[in-house]
Amino acid sequence: MIYIASDHAGFELKNKITKFLDEAQKEYEDLGPHTFDPADDYPNFAKLVAERVLQNNSNTGVLICDTGIGMDITANKFKGIRAALCHDTFQAMRAKMHNDANILVMAAEYEGKSDIYKDIITTFLNTPFSDEERHTRRIKEIDNIC
Repeated sequence: MIYIASDHAGFELKNKITKFLDEAQKEYEDLGPHTFDPADDYPNFAKLVAERVLQNNSNTGVLICDTGIGMDITANKFKGIRAALCHDTFQAMRAKMHNDANILVMAAEYEGKSDIYKDIITTFLNTPFSDEERHTRRIKEIDNIC
């Protein structure tokens, strides 16, 4: 299952992404916001997605805010979350292949200005974790920090 959420700055891009996921026949749950609210706060939405992703190893998430930075910082506060802020397909591929990222974070300010978000999401969802020893070792090292 893909869980998706944004704040007000990412609201428009989130709606484009959910439409794209519908067209691609991907199963997802939109965790909000469901209406535009310029006073909402990104940590609340990052928390919702992180908690849902942690419920099952096959879950993944997508978070969107203006720069992506706030969502990325907040999601990575949760042990077991490996959120990656990706501005292009190379970063999305490496985030999954090398880091087994389970949340894609996007910046509405950058990815929302073109259709690149489609390629980034497709790459993120379709790239498998390499499962190479060096990558699994590094992920364990990250997990042991907290």
